[in-house]
Amino acid sequence: MPAFQSKTFRRTPTASSSLGERLGAVYRSKLTRHPFLLFGLPFISVILAASFVLTPATALRYERYDRKVHQLNKDEEMELGLKGPDGDEGIKRNPRRRVVGSERDEYYRLMAKDLDHWEQKRVQRFKGEPDGRF
Repeated sequence: MPAFQSKTFRRTPTASSSLGERLGAVYRSKLTRHPFLLFGLPFISVILAASFVLTPATALRYERYDRKVHQLNKDEEMELGLKGPDGDEGIKRNPRRRVVGSERDEYYRLMAKDLDHWEQKRVQRFKGEPDGRF
């Protein structure tokens, strides 16, 4: 007779053991025989189901973002942040604001500039901002 029995020890079900304990014991005993079927397959199924559920949720997120951000046309680009000489509601005048008539006018305006004799000018800094001088 061998030193250890080949039979596995199984507790006798008592009235004190709950249904969860009994199901857990059955699951653990069957898990050793069929690990992929009882652990791997449910795990992979949850991962696949989550990807199908999260795809529309992610698409909704980006659709909301796209509704907030939209592309401007040329006229809106020229007006955005580049207000008139007095500004609108406290927005100060932007010196870069100008109305571009045609490409021909722009070409002649740039050609009229004297590019050989230019001088570098420092811009005024905000209070507390370092100006880069030592």
